Amino acid sequence: MSRFFSSKLKSLVPYTPGEQPKDNEYIKLNTNESPYPPSEKAIQYAANAAKKLQLYPDPECSELHSIMAQNLGVSKNQILMTNGSDEILNFAFMAFCDDDHPAAFPDISYGFYKVFAQINNIPYCQIPLRDDFTINADDYVGINKTIFIANPNAPTGIALPLSHIEKIVSSNPDNVVVIDEAYVDFGGMSAVKLINKYDNLLVTQTFSKSRSMAGARLGFGIGCESLIADLNTIKYSTNPYNINSMTMAAGIGCVMDDEYTKKNCAEIMATREFTAEELKKLGFEVTDSCTNFLFARHQRIGGEKIYAELKKRGILVRHFDKEKIADYNRITIGTKEQMTTLIDTTKKILEEC
Repeated sequence: MSRFFSSKLKSLVPYTPGEQPKDNEYIKLNTNESPYPPSEKAIQYAANAAKKLQLYPDPECSELHSIMAQNLGVSKNQILMTNGSDEILNFAFMAFCDDDHPAAFPDISYGFYKVFAQINNIPYCQIPLRDDFTINADDYVGINKTIFIANPNAPTGIALPLSHIEKIVSSNPDNVVVIDEAYVDFGGMSAVKLINKYDNLLVTQTFSKSRSMAGARLGFGIGCESLIADLNTIKYSTNPYNINSMTMAAGIGCVMDDEYTKKNCAEIMATREFTAEELKKLGFEVTDSCTNFLFARHQRIGGEKIYAELKKRGILVRHFDKEKIADYNRITIGTKEQMTTLIDTTKKILEEC
């Protein structure tokens, strides 16, 4: 830390992304990327856009907004495309939180919520999950705070029923409720259908997981027109050209090939169920996942030990050192072949340990 670093940020603990090692060839099951490449249309559209990189991208994202609005059944003015869903989440912290509207989110959830609160100097509270890692909707009823809930949650993979989401939203009419649906396409129920009923609901999603575009950085938020207008004020005050031309074009191609996305999601969900059953046979406890990952612990061997042994053998999973979840590992769902290798390797580790 230099002597010039602002004192208001000296206590900031930055978000730690998943490992992206360069020292070896790994089966990467640690960052919830799709095991399948982007749609051919996405690749083709991005390549065509590369021919005009001397020009600024469309700051209004007009074509992408139109096609996304049609895909989601909303109006253009109810959606905002951003540089990954992290950007729309940060915009929400900036726009809807302050000393009078503190933030609230689960104690075990996406690690960036706490970072966004801290870097924007926003007071916040973390609400504990139940012992079974589920969110208790009653803990959020009428709390008069700006609420951030990942649904399905990460890293647990557990989804909250839509009726519970509505209960939270309806009981906090004077505060925005942000539902982060990064993993909703793998078996969750989207709250997008509720945005015309509640003017305090913002739903966020991403192209990183189900749409195979983690490297492109594309996300979006959906809400009533006034909420989106607020977020546009933040966007145009920070980075009006927030989405580059190639990503924008790739997004259009991806949405035009929606059947490809649905096919990949179905394949990942089937592989997830196969992997969960095989892990249970090996003595693992596995949460009920509606995501493209599993959250698992073994009855006999700690999570850090399993993580380290898998890494030695060329397989990366994600381990968190937070006390309540230190026995668990988060395992991204890869191809059927990759997951079979994971199972076979894990068997050997258990035999040796």
